[in-house]
Amino acid sequence: MKTMVKLDELRFELLPHPPYFPYLAPSDYWLFANMKKMHQEKKFGSNEKMIAETEAYSESKDKSFYMKDIEKLEERWNECITLEGDYVDV
Repeated sequence: MKTMVKLDELRFELLPHPPYFPYLAPSDYWLFANMKKMHQEKKFGSNEKMIAETEAYSESKDKSFYMKDIEKLEERWNECITLEGDYVDV
């Protein structure tokens, strides 16, 4: 739910996910890579502690952090549409 609130706040339009394309996979996208680095080699005593740290990290970033690379997603999206979902090794 917090994600939807943030997307609405940033005025992003939600689009349906195109056919699978490896470098559009949300789990591989820049935001999750940054979070993986943040959590690397940390041990949390509970899910709540991990969630709290993740939320604090997300809230500490300003709008430009999210805008910069999300705008690049449009280029990737258009390329996927142009290629009609065909796999391209990048």
